[in-house]
Amino acid sequence: MSTLSIFIDESGDIGEYQAHSPYYIMTLVFHDQNDSIDNHLKHLNNELANLGYGDMAVHTEPLIRREEAYCNLRPNERRSILTKLYFFALRAPIQYKTIIVEKKECRDVFDIEAKLARELAAFIRSNLTTFQSFDNIILYYDNGQRIINRIINTVFATELSDYTVRKVMPKDYRLFQVADLICTIELTKQKLAHGGLSKSEQYIFHSKKAFYKDFVRRLEKKQL
Repeated sequence: MSTLSIFIDESGDIGEYQAHSPYYIMTLVFHDQNDSIDNHLKHLNNELANLGYGDMAVHTEPLIRREEAYCNLRPNERRSILTKLYFFALRAPIQYKTIIVEKKECRDVFDIEAKLARELAAFIRSNLTTFQSFDNIILYYDNGQRIINRIINTVFATELSDYTVRKVMPKDYRLFQVADLICTIELTKQKLAHGGLSKSEQYIFHSKKAFYKDFVRRLEKKQL
């Protein structure tokens, strides 16, 4: 029996356009459970344990901003944590899809939701044969924002005949943390298209050139 796991996360403020929050991003990470990630998980968890973070979720944006559990860590320590998760994403047999909404192009919150739903539906239809090849499809989401819950239930119910939704705790699933990481990388790419890195981002990514070399080019090969 074949099962497709889909881990879903979002980044951005769902409110109307503001200069400090110009985008809303949703990322879906796909994993065919017949392709084991056990060895990759073991390697990642051992590496994070060596850094003192074996049992913790890697939450990318607080890590970059030196917030929450990362407030006392030096930049090189925070970059090391992020890099371990990034290389896990590269090695694991996964793919991903990111949908990006530029909020200034939307009239209101309902327009943002409609655009996300349309793009997700179009993506599913264009890959329908692949989705239908699985016996089971399981969607993992942390119920962080109601808009994503509505989109998941509306679009998947319309486009697919059968699926299951499971609420997750981020600390329990490294692939959910990968979805969070990809959201942050995609958001940073959008920001760099119109400006530069913030001071906090410079501590982690160093420069635009280094960001694309170290965190973008290889990851993009996994994008659907």
